[in-house]
Amino acid sequence: MNKHSCHSGGEKKKRFDWILWSTVFILVISYFGWLFFSVDFAEVKYLSVFSESTFDLLNRMAWGMLLGIFFVGLLDRIPRDLIAFVMGRGGSFSGIFRAALAGIMLDLCSHGILLVGMKLYQRGLSLGQTMAFLIASPWNSLSLTLILWALVGLKWTLAFLLLSFLMAVVSGLIFDQLVKRGVLPKNPNTIELAKDFSVKKELMKGLKLSHLNPKNIVSILWTGLKGSRMILRWIFFGTILAAAIRTFVPPESFETLFGPTIGGLGLTLLVATILEVCSEGSTPVAADILTRAGAPGNAFAFLMTGVSTDYTEILAIKETTGRWKTAFFLPLVTLPQVILMAIIMNLYA
Repeated sequence: MNKHSCHSGGEKKKRFDWILWSTVFILVISYFGWLFFSVDFAEVKYLSVFSESTFDLLNRMAWGMLLGIFFVGLLDRIPRDLIAFVMGRGGSFSGIFRAALAGIMLDLCSHGILLVGMKLYQRGLSLGQTMAFLIASPWNSLSLTLILWALVGLKWTLAFLLLSFLMAVVSGLIFDQLVKRGVLPKNPNTIELAKDFSVKKELMKGLKLSHLNPKNIVSILWTGLKGSRMILRWIFFGTILAAAIRTFVPPESFETLFGPTIGGLGLTLLVATILEVCSEGSTPVAADILTRAGAPGNAFAFLMTGVSTDYTEILAIKETTGRWKTAFFLPLVTLPQVILMAIIMNLYA
């Protein structure tokens, strides 16, 4: 895994973000090149298609990114104790449901979510809650949901959202049952709120910090922009990747390779497993699989396979729980669900 991962921002010594600024450079040149010099590009086929693709993708994603930046800043003002309270009690359906919901609401990249999830496990979340949190989170952050909506429409965005949430809850229940049956070890940690914790007090604190006056709005936007930097770098990377696919893979080949067939689904799962990109970068690619290859199930599988087979996630779970067995149960529990849902979506789309 490259040291410049999407959670490298926590390092004390700041390093030049080559991924962010190189992708910004490419996108700016391509966007404004097409905007002002599209006629001159027409004679250079690949450059023309790539520039037009980045122009189209960025225009469609812009409103989602702007709203997402605002909500990142807004969510940053919610007190941490209140977030811990929202998670609920471990080992219960309510706790799993709330952990999955929290995973959707927390606007972080997939590797950032991984760090938070492992910390929450150390603070006492049950294994089922932790897995539900991780599975619900990868592409379901608010900003990415808005971007996906802009790319594929409300219908498919809602379908992906509900199915991934269902998969998170089902997986969480399975993991907790495996713990109860002694197949997997119980979390030795416990989670406790401060004795003087008050929901009303924390809510009032959050409301006060989030009051939407002009000064706060500017502060929220600035905080959101800084907090979104690690997410934006992978969105930009994915945009370039999607534009490259549009440029070098003809529509007929794309439909053949990633189309709504068993072979197309298999190739999608393979590519999603090998391609080590944060889920923010995979969103534009998944959108292309749906809109150009006509395979909504494959698009869903592309988004969800990252959490099921990502080696960084498996290694992190092993390090946190101390058990390879626990880590390898992640793909064993989730991948069959992904494949089943993808097949059904492709058949009945």
